[in-house]
Amino acid sequence: MFENWGTRASVVLLGAALLTAGCSSGGREEGAGGAPVTQRPASADPYWVNPDGNAARQVAAYEKAGKKTEAARIRRIAEQPVGEWIGPENPEGEARGYTEAAARSGRTALLVLYDIPHRDCGQYSRGGAADGAAYRAWIGGVARGIGDRAATVVLEPDALLHLVDGCTPEEFHEERYDLLRGAVTTLTSLKNTKVYLDAGNAGWGQPDQIFQPLKSAGVADADGFAVNVSNFYSTADSLAYGKRLAAKVGGKHFVIDTSRNGNGPYTGGAPEERWCNPPGRALGEPPTTKTADPLVDAYLWVKRPGESDGECKGGPKAGAWWPEYALELTSRD
Repeated sequence: MFENWGTRASVVLLGAALLTAGCSSGGREEGAGGAPVTQRPASADPYWVNPDGNAARQVAAYEKAGKKTEAARIRRIAEQPVGEWIGPENPEGEARGYTEAAARSGRTALLVLYDIPHRDCGQYSRGGAADGAAYRAWIGGVARGIGDRAATVVLEPDALLHLVDGCTPEEFHEERYDLLRGAVTTLTSLKNTKVYLDAGNAGWGQPDQIFQPLKSAGVADADGFAVNVSNFYSTADSLAYGKRLAAKVGGKHFVIDTSRNGNGPYTGGAPEERWCNPPGRALGEPPTTKTADPLVDAYLWVKRPGESDGECKGGPKAGAWWPEYALELTSRD
């Protein structure tokens, strides 16, 4: 496998619960186990913090056990907005739950859509919709769930890279382009939704290899593209990569996943698995719309820190919460 993007194998089904969780519109909300979660100032970071995410639950568990140091470290994750990866079974309900909870707090929901057919070429995060018709129905459900509420969508991590690197068989290429174009059209038709197509990372090839596929997938009609999703390349390197790519796709804006790039990429071990649960990594810049360049719309935590990249280096399945790894990420600045 050339890359893996982590969190998609399992998504906690919180949508319905959030509709009845009584989230307040103020700055503090009661999360799992009574652990308070604070929304960040909307002026710098308009994205919604989930008061009942895995990190918030871990904080509550550590506090209950009297582990104050561990709780304080995981709180560094729990009080940041992270991507909500929409699951396959109830896309409309989940999207509605997240966006309604975000709206009650005066924030924007950050959603990640990862259900393309033949996903991840049968590797750690294999799965996805059964066929094109099922995918279109799934996207339709997400769109109905979002409605007119504010949402930022990162669309299909890996999907284009696996066309370029040969991982996805040629027979599926044209369908994938069609599905991505259709998803962009459906989602950008919503009143308050922004859409960013995944476009790889600074360590993968060059913009010359991905810009044409990005165009074929409909980036001209999207709000832009996303770089470094679930990866570890520095913000500076990601910015340089994104700017080179933007120059080839009409100056489109982009977002950078800074969730785990505080120490840059791992350079030890087998090169083919340096992306998978690498040791010694750290949290990156907190999510914000105040970035280093006008082409960068936001730094986002698309990958949820503390969730496994896959069953490597002692990790659980892709997307599963792994508290030991979360603590490692928060042990460094």
